[in-house]
Amino acid sequence: MDEIIIQGYTRLIELIKTTDASIDDRSAVIRSRDAELLGEMGKITGPVIKTAGISLLERGKKDNQGEIYDAVHYPSRVFVLGKSTDPAPYRPDNMSRKITDQFCLLGEDGKFYEIMYSTDDLMVDSYLGELTPGQVIDLYGYDALYMLYKGMKEYLEGQEILLSSLDGTLQFLAGSSR
Repeated sequence: MDEIIIQGYTRLIELIKTTDASIDDRSAVIRSRDAELLGEMGKITGPVIKTAGISLLERGKKDNQGEIYDAVHYPSRVFVLGKSTDPAPYRPDNMSRKITDQFCLLGEDGKFYEIMYSTDDLMVDSYLGELTPGQVIDLYGYDALYMLYKGMKEYLEGQEILLSSLDGTLQFLAGSSR
């Protein structure tokens, strides 16, 4: 019986090695086309962002407590895919404006963007620039691709829960209206 266990275990290890090699081969193909994949995901996801996305601050004034007033927001919605841990030192549109926060975004038009916020004692303003899918991968890594997938998965789960709740409410109303 010991020999059968060892043979079975040896076979299991061989299968793991074969599977690992297949994963490595397929991963290499995906890595060679990662920007293409991200670009297609962005195009497909764009229309969902109109309802699932958020509006971002374009600029605003700050009061003495740091609260923002007279806020102006960008007209279209976005989905945040990542935050830069190492923001650029200055904005491309105004070299005198130091960047305090920098994020990767997907817009409702299916395109990728980077927003750079600058703050001082009086105001917050931003620079929004378009990124190619390749630039997203280079600057934010695969985390952006993962966040896009995970965000849409969580959004679907939330929609399924909402739909189930609405169905339950309608069933209750139909039962109580008799």
